[in-house]
Amino acid sequence: MPFHDHAPLSVLDLAPISEGSNPAAALANTIDLAQHAEQWGYRRYWVAEHHFVAVAGSNPAVLIGRIAGATTTIRVGSAAVQVGQTTAVSVVESFGLLDAFHPGRIDLGLGRSGQRRAEAVTATPTASAPTPSTPAATLPRLPGPSRVVDGVVLPEPFDVSALLANSRLARSFEVLTQPGAQTPDFAEQVADIAALLEGTYRSPSGLELHAVPGEGADVELWIFGSSKGQSAQVAGARGLPFVANYHVSPGTTLEAVQAYRAAFRPSAVLAEPYVVVSADVVVAEDDDTARHLASTYGHWVYSIRSGHGAVAYPDPATTPPLDDEQRALVADRLETQFVGSPDTVVERLAALGKLTDADELVVTSVTHDHGDRLRSHELLAKKWGLI
Repeated sequence: MPFHDHAPLSVLDLAPISEGSNPAAALANTIDLAQHAEQWGYRRYWVAEHHFVAVAGSNPAVLIGRIAGATTTIRVGSAAVQVGQTTAVSVVESFGLLDAFHPGRIDLGLGRSGQRRAEAVTATPTASAPTPSTPAATLPRLPGPSRVVDGVVLPEPFDVSALLANSRLARSFEVLTQPGAQTPDFAEQVADIAALLEGTYRSPSGLELHAVPGEGADVELWIFGSSKGQSAQVAGARGLPFVANYHVSPGTTLEAVQAYRAAFRPSAVLAEPYVVVSADVVVAEDDDTARHLASTYGHWVYSIRSGHGAVAYPDPATTPPLDDEQRALVADRLETQFVGSPDTVVERLAALGKLTDADELVVTSVTHDHGDRLRSHELLAKKWGLI
């Protein structure tokens, strides 16, 4: 159906650790935000999977169980389980347990980034990581100029090849997988997960196996993607809902959504495509306050793109501005972050929803102070009409 200004809103929480804080506090903040998001009318609460960086969401299944236990109605899920680092059986059994404890409230989101990292490690095993003093010329290639379509900023796609080939990332990926393990094809893993949930799974040798718990679990299966590649194709071909990551890769969101819709085939799950688009937001009472709260977002993104992984989220009160070279590396993400008063952010979110014809939007919001993050979600919910 065509996007409407009051389409459902959901929350994506990265469980960020703020500068001067710790993982326990970040996780307590996650539970607090989830409880408030439920009160404020958000439809879903999704958590991401990241490792060896200053975010606390390393195990989505464990965190989902804690969030679901602390709430009563909001759907809770993964955004997304990186299946390249685990097995289909492990995923289905974990989410089968979650469904047994919290029936009908669990979303199982699947992502391909683990497979992409494995492919990059195989292709360039000796790539070196940049240092904080590395000149921008040797960092990932800078995006070109952006264009604006119907009020939505669409940057030139950021080239992630240098980041994927980074030696630090490669070595950390080795630790996340068993020695000698081979990452299965993403489409095959999605097929295995679906078969285990449906009770039709057969091992490569033809053995009939049943996931207990897991088989018959009432979980919603989602595919997350950032481009027109395999994730969008798999989601469309299997008739599953698709999440396009504008907050990660704004330059490829439109083509990802278009590829998904072109590949879509009706299924027992969906009769027609269902698209969710993500956005990074910071909302405050006025534009100037919001800009101040978001002023260290670029530093955070730079820590990722320079190859070191996300640092503890910097305090805007004490952090100096980025220099010109650093800012150039993250310019596309800065101009596609939705920052401002409720009126400003809602106008931009509605434009994104209309351009992508989204059925739902999911927002992620990171600030140094947890109270500011709560207020951001509350103000947005009120202006969007959720409350």
